[in-house]
Amino acid sequence: MLKSCYRTHLEAGTDEAGRGCLAGPVTAAAITLPKSFSNDILNDSKQLSETKRTLLRPILEIEAVSFSVCHVFQDEIDEINILNASFLAMHRAIEQLQPAPEFIIVDGNRFKPYPEIEHECIIKGDGKYMSIAAASVLAKTYRDEYMAKIHEEFPMYNWKKNKGYPTKEHREAIKKYGITKYHRKSFRQLPDQLTLDI
Repeated sequence: MLKSCYRTHLEAGTDEAGRGCLAGPVTAAAITLPKSFSNDILNDSKQLSETKRTLLRPILEIEAVSFSVCHVFQDEIDEINILNASFLAMHRAIEQLQPAPEFIIVDGNRFKPYPEIEHECIIKGDGKYMSIAAASVLAKTYRDEYMAKIHEEFPMYNWKKNKGYPTKEHREAIKKYGITKYHRKSFRQLPDQLTLDI
């Protein structure tokens, strides 16, 4: 059973999606839920089917006190690295919340402090607190939607299905077609080839 809040009723949960991908943005969401919010389906987005995530998204958007979603794209990821890009995406999402939260809860064990608002990192927080779970659903659904859109431009990579993650199919397509403007150049796109000294 997910808990409604960690410390205060005006707290934002934040989470990101797409950190381990070879292509596309890292996407973060931040959301403040009302004290009365309850939902039997809501859970860590990784534990939910695509159908359930799609069903939850409009419910969360309608019932939230405030929510925001932010993409940080591949060029910026390459410039500042994926960890900093994840923090930046979360900060930009938090920045857009109105009213501003009194406290921030973050999924995971690392976060760059947000100016003037205290935070707590919670390992596996998306399976413990409703606002983090809600943020994980929003980040995942918005990012998946974006990847399906750019799939139309480069269907050979099948981003509609693999969402830019390093699947065997995605790696094979990179081997065959090279990389696109959406690939992260700072990531190792293909594993090192084995060589035999004969």
